[in-house]
Amino acid sequence: MDEIDNDRFIVSVKVGPKGQITIPVEARKMFDINEGDTIMVMGDKNRGLALLKADLFYSLMGDQQK
Repeated sequence: MDEIDNDRFIVSVKVGPKGQITIPVEARKMFDINEGDTIMVMGDKNRGLALLKADLFYSLMGDQQK
């Protein structure tokens, strides 16, 4: 893992035969991702993929609808 600072990092992961990836421990700690958490996978053909914890996603969507 290439550390940039305490708020950012860059890491590469490999896609396994079932299309799965492992979220690195540093990312799980930074974003408080735990076993059983639901992760939203968002994609845009031109901009790429993004991952976001479902509870944060729904919180943000609720805030935008007010």
